[in-house]
Amino acid sequence: MSVRELVVLGTASQVPTRHRNHNGYVLLWDGQGLLFDPGEGTQRQMLRAGVAAHDLHRICVTHFHGDHSLGLAGVIQRINLDRVPHPVTAHYPASGQRFFDRLRYATAYRETVRLTEAPVAADGPLAAGPSYALDAVKLSHPVESYGYRLTEPDGRRMLPRLLAERGIKGPDVGRLQKEGSLGGVALDEVSEVRRGQRFAFVMDTRLCDGVYALAEGCDMLVIESTFLDEDEQLATDHGHLTAGQAARVAIDAGVRHLVLTHFSQRYPDPGVYEQQARAAGFDGELTIAHDLLRVPLPKRT
Repeated sequence: MSVRELVVLGTASQVPTRHRNHNGYVLLWDGQGLLFDPGEGTQRQMLRAGVAAHDLHRICVTHFHGDHSLGLAGVIQRINLDRVPHPVTAHYPASGQRFFDRLRYATAYRETVRLTEAPVAADGPLAAGPSYALDAVKLSHPVESYGYRLTEPDGRRMLPRLLAERGIKGPDVGRLQKEGSLGGVALDEVSEVRRGQRFAFVMDTRLCDGVYALAEGCDMLVIESTFLDEDEQLATDHGHLTAGQAARVAIDAGVRHLVLTHFSQRYPDPGVYEQQARAAGFDGELTIAHDLLRVPLPKRT
């Protein structure tokens, strides 16, 4: 059975706190693991969350501020120490190549795993396979930053009533799916499009077109909400979002499950983020992230 869930490793912005680690998020998707923004302490948080180095297939860094990338050195060395049996691909802004190089080779270690560097220089596709396509979209932050979006290819859902009306059952159903027609009955006549799931990861940014492009039609949107609404000007000045802004993006984009994260240490009560997101009008599924939380993707509609 395929597993699709988000594992939250850390949720603090800028500095870790007593209760929040630096950023870190793992998306488990049909046997593939994508690690987003490994901040300081990510390797230890993976152990605590039950995520192994063997689970990782891609590392996606949005930008090279420390709270989103200082854990790269430890994660890369752990991948090699554990002799992960498959190649791992790293995506990151091309403008930060010097930072990636320094983190990758921060100390001496033995390289045992093929780590493919795939820097991002512009909006567009990064990878495509049978389970998902991965795209990057540029955001608006004081340093170059990209968000990431996974899109599952659309499939087809068989309709039992229409199959029964045409006398198609048993192995013939599979044959029809494979061949596209059977005994004069076309696949389109007894099935409908099953929309693929969509996931987006949006970290440090002020409001911009890229935020909306990433969020559009997502089943799950993981998005920063560093500031509360009363500090909106401060958020804009520093290239961040507020809880209310993130919620309004989700409303406009038709997001089903909104996950707010990347919280400033200046606000002691995380419940206020939920209050402001609801006050903005978001009435879908809402999660205020905390460290070591597991969040399943919504079931297909």
